Amino acid sequence: MDWQGKRYWIVGASEGLGRALAHKLSRVGVEVIVSARSEDRLRSLVAELPGRASWVTVDVSDLDSVEAARKQVGEIDGLVYLAGVYWPMRSSEWDNRQAEQMADVNYVGASRVIGSVMKDFTARDRGHIVVTSSLTAFRGLPGTIGYTASKAAIMSLAECMYADLRKTGVDVQVVNPGFVKTQLTEKNDFNMPFIMEPEDAATEIFDHMNNPTRFKKSFPVMFSWLFRLGQFLPDWAYYGIFRPKS
Repeated sequence: MDWQGKRYWIVGASEGLGRALAHKLSRVGVEVIVSARSEDRLRSLVAELPGRASWVTVDVSDLDSVEAARKQVGEIDGLVYLAGVYWPMRSSEWDNRQAEQMADVNYVGASRVIGSVMKDFTARDRGHIVVTSSLTAFRGLPGTIGYTASKAAIMSLAECMYADLRKTGVDVQVVNPGFVKTQLTEKNDFNMPFIMEPEDAATEIFDHMNNPTRFKKSFPVMFSWLFRLGQFLPDWAYYGIFRPKS
């Protein structure tokens, strides 16, 4: 992948994984446009980046905000969607506001942002779309109402786009990280195997982006096997392994 002179819009870049990926892309010559809701964090990120960079605030839960941001961003070569929210939630502790926000930011927000660039990409038959799902998306897990469903929706969205566009000049990729050390995972009160630093997870994503003909990447590799193999287990075995925490 020749990165020099490319323009990429990173949505969800104010902290954590998005911030680390912005640094990664900037160091290889990409002009990055970073977006999130926090103007202060975006401004500080742009000041840190070694290459050409700018920021545009956006609220992905508001279509008017997304469309206004898209106009301000201008022509781009690629889009990376990393925005996400998370609260641990059991079915017995259902919180409609939090569940709705996870769906709205994690999935519908991605749909809004992708929809804002898709006509441009398909009209010129060139573009690169990267979305972030999760290892949890492979099969339902206890205590993840809202989050897992939204990430499964993202994976399905990516698969549908890939089916439509794989013979065109528009590349679609999805990444499925495990646990990444961020403000979101700080909410968990359980052991998180193979938890990664944001910089290490950003390296995994960047390596995947370097080969845009590859569609899906799940990592850490050994940890991902557990989730991928779980798709093929019968219900009694799978839900016997993944039991709610007492």
